[in-house]
Amino acid sequence: MIGAVHAAAIRAAGGDLAGVVASTPERSAQVAKEWDVPARYPDIAAVLADDSVAVVHICTPNALHVRHAEAALRAGKHVICEKPLATSAADAERLTALADRAGLLLAVPFVYRYHPLVREIRDRRLRGEFGAWQLIHGSYLQDWMLSEDAMSWRVDPAEGGPSRAFADIGSHWCDLVEWVAGVRFTELTARLDTTIATRPAGTGASFATAGEGPRVEVRTEDVATALLRTAEGVPATLTVSQVSAGRKNRLWFELDGADGSAVFDQENAETAWLGAQDGARILVRDPQHGSAEQRRLSRLPAGHAQGYEDCFAAFVTDAYAAIGGAAPEGLPTGVDGVRSAHIVDAVLRSAASLAWTDVDDTATTRTATTQETLV
Repeated sequence: MIGAVHAAAIRAAGGDLAGVVASTPERSAQVAKEWDVPARYPDIAAVLADDSVAVVHICTPNALHVRHAEAALRAGKHVICEKPLATSAADAERLTALADRAGLLLAVPFVYRYHPLVREIRDRRLRGEFGAWQLIHGSYLQDWMLSEDAMSWRVDPAEGGPSRAFADIGSHWCDLVEWVAGVRFTELTARLDTTIATRPAGTGASFATAGEGPRVEVRTEDVATALLRTAEGVPATLTVSQVSAGRKNRLWFELDGADGSAVFDQENAETAWLGAQDGARILVRDPQHGSAEQRRLSRLPAGHAQGYEDCFAAFVTDAYAAIGGAAPEGLPTGVDGVRSAHIVDAVLRSAASLAWTDVDDTATTRTATTQETLV
């Protein structure tokens, strides 16, 4: 799924999609035909040996991210790597340091930053419209794992890492809220729950409907809940689920400030809710009004809905602009991938200890001073 999204975004950003490497040569040839690109690369080594390739998009299962991204960086390629950047914070730090030393871009698709109204809310926060935060809360809900027969490579810790629901989608919520609200979560307490004890064995694609075969024990979470606190002591709550019927991809947050509140719902991304003590109003995406960033990312007139694919295209466009020397606002890079890895690590440690746990991101601070690989 995500490989095809990257391929479309590459072309929308004006890039030349040179080829694709999938899990086998046969699969590579099949996808190359589907995407109308030459079937020229038998393996990743052939990609890295091609001097005409400037950027490698890593869209493999999570456990392969570090191996492929490190090889590409050492070969002098810029890298756009799906999140999580790595299944451990230490590996994420190592990749980011490698990219920094080599002077190469390492970007991570936290693409929800690219909704125009997300930028509008952030701009209003920067201008002081909401006042000091009183409370932050929200959720990220899906239902693609609701069936007891749903299966995916993400379920297996060896392929997807030790966290599934939180690392996959809770990480998006934390990145987005920290960036929009201008906060950093410094401690948390979390609980992880598996609601379906066994699923069919297999390595199906994300959002597959069902699998067959012997059932295996599920060792990653379907649901995660977390209480968090920011460095300023602002409380936050987060609910994450991949088993909430009817919720297809509902990333929702509310930021409650002393002077006003803001709500964003990714499934209704054309509007945002703004609250004040004397009432509330609905803000509509409009390239003729609002912040400069809302206008920049509003590619269509008001009333002509934009969505996830537009966010992805804007992200890739900014990543390529950064390679050319620009400094686009809000481009998520390896530093953000490391930050996310530390939050996931804190969630796992808290769930194991059933205690409040610090988010250890000292290395992040130091750094800051589908199953296809696309090329």
